[in-house]
Amino acid sequence: MTFPLGHDAQARLLLEAAKSGRMHHAWILSGPHGIGKAGFAKAMAMRLLADAAGPPIGEEGFEVPQGHPIRALLDAHAHPDYAELTLLEKDGVLARNISVDQIRGLQRLIQSAPSLSARRIVVIDSADDLERSAANALLKNLEEPPADMLFLLVSHAPGRLLPTIRSRCRTLRFDPLSDDLMRTALSLSDPRPKDTEIESLVSVGEGSLGKALRYAGLNLDEIEKILRSIATQSDGDNRQRLTLAKMLSGKAARPRYEAFLERAPAFIAQTARSREGAALGKALDHWEAARHLAGGAVILSLEPGAVVFEIAGHVAALAPGER
Repeated sequence: MTFPLGHDAQARLLLEAAKSGRMHHAWILSGPHGIGKAGFAKAMAMRLLADAAGPPIGEEGFEVPQGHPIRALLDAHAHPDYAELTLLEKDGVLARNISVDQIRGLQRLIQSAPSLSARRIVVIDSADDLERSAANALLKNLEEPPADMLFLLVSHAPGRLLPTIRSRCRTLRFDPLSDDLMRTALSLSDPRPKDTEIESLVSVGEGSLGKALRYAGLNLDEIEKILRSIATQSDGDNRQRLTLAKMLSGKAARPRYEAFLERAPAFIAQTARSREGAALGKALDHWEAARHLAGGAVILSLEPGAVVFEIAGHVAALAPGER
């Protein structure tokens, strides 16, 4: 039986719970951003709805076959027993939160009888985005759910959810993908990254396929090589820092510049993990300074070349012999 890449244990647990008839009504799918929790939730919802409508798919695989009527309904966003809540988009701008009106909109599904089977499913991606009033409204649904209702709450930071929501849900933990699984996932992704950049994407993704794919096509390997060189050789004559600043300046370089702003502090953090004592404290100080500068660079419209040069200076401070 095939399962979602890297999440076979989680799939088995939920499928076995559903088969036994003892499925808990609400689950928090927790773990780092970008490791496939939302995709898992939607695939699981499709599988459970297909099994409930019958005939059960059986042991052929986790995926619902192409041409299955339940798959067709879900792909067309027309399944009457399914709802999916995400951030709404208006005029190309995403809302900041999932609103209370979106939660109230679930009442038709919750209060009516199931249409195609004895199961109804709600996926919330992510529960972290619920505004306070929406979280409280959801809590009422979790406290008194219909017997055939299933809530799948995606969460990147479950500690931020209301304690009362957490207490009414079971938590299913998702771990970052291994390097081997990352290589496999990248090779199967659409679009597929070039072979020459897959290794660098594995490194920067840190087990998150979504994070890795954000860097695809940006030739991040070139930036990574310069950062590694600066971190080991110090760049005493500033030549590499200037090269990096020039490379990431200008309108055409904007996507690579924004990727650098996200990647460079993470690079310092990765370097810090191998240190201890005073060296660790120093690395963390430079990480904090780089993170602060990178976080405000776009909002404050700081000059990209100067920002890159200064952040690269924090990387250079990690080189052996630097004080």
